[in-house]
Amino acid sequence: MYNQLPNKTKQIAFFLVKLTIVGGACYFIYNKLFHNEHVDYESFINQLENSVFNDVTTILLLIGFSITNWFLEILKWKTLASTIRKITFFEALQQSLGSLTASLFTPNRIGEYGAKAIYFKKGNRRKIMLLNLLSNMAQMTVTVILGIIGLVIFINHFKVEIDFYRFRKVGYILAVLLVFIITGSIKGYKKVRGFYINKIVEYIKNMPLKVHIYNGGLSLLRYIVFSHQFYFLLLIFGVKAEYFTAMSLITSMYLLASIIPGLALLDWLIKGSVALWIFSFIGVNELVIVTIVLLMWALNFGIPALLGSYFVLNFKLADQK
Repeated sequence: MYNQLPNKTKQIAFFLVKLTIVGGACYFIYNKLFHNEHVDYESFINQLENSVFNDVTTILLLIGFSITNWFLEILKWKTLASTIRKITFFEALQQSLGSLTASLFTPNRIGEYGAKAIYFKKGNRRKIMLLNLLSNMAQMTVTVILGIIGLVIFINHFKVEIDFYRFRKVGYILAVLLVFIITGSIKGYKKVRGFYINKIVEYIKNMPLKVHIYNGGLSLLRYIVFSHQFYFLLLIFGVKAEYFTAMSLITSMYLLASIIPGLALLDWLIKGSVALWIFSFIGVNELVIVTIVLLMWALNFGIPALLGSYFVLNFKLADQK
């Protein structure tokens, strides 16, 4: 039906879609920063004025952390996407920031998959979605491995009581599902949403080893950057904690927050709720933690999404270029 519309009508409709995405992203960013139900704007700004805005070096370091974080993410995407079609760093930047804007208010940023795919021609879009999945899986793997280490240290250090029986039941369920997937016992498992599992596995195996190493290595570097950005903010706000204790809390927070489904838009809130519980063990003021988490969200999601708005508005379908 869309293909039967006149070209002028298509252009207007497409522009309205892009405008809606950008308008929605800007509204939600504004709403979370200026009309937040968990921390009022004046308290948030006062905290920043007292601890961040009064030192230019601090501001530059925080911005540097975020730029490095996104530089690594863009470089990772350039490496992966170039296995399909060679792209420049600037193209990878457009695709990464543009897809962030488009996926900001989708569950678990799932909209990022479709947003990145439409930068490429139809024949390559499924492969691009798979590459984006590999990118996210590598990041999640790093989060889980370091998070489990941090969580074990956290539980042992603070003698946290955990209902392991519930976790054991979940473990049993996951183990059974894993066995079914490996043996192919689930009817129709070989084809999931148009993707054949055996072809996916074969495609991944045929990818150059150095691409997988880059993907994993850059994911680890990203994790180191944003986790230390959080630690740096703890120091700025006067939180007194030994380095390894603080890092165990931070890695535990990212692990627990990552396994809770939610909107990318509410990412700061999910991490905030988990962080309030975790950092209560070292007596950190709630306002300080909420401020840090919201600032992390603004620096690593809000501002990049606003920059990505430019690329969304100037986007053209790959098949129309």
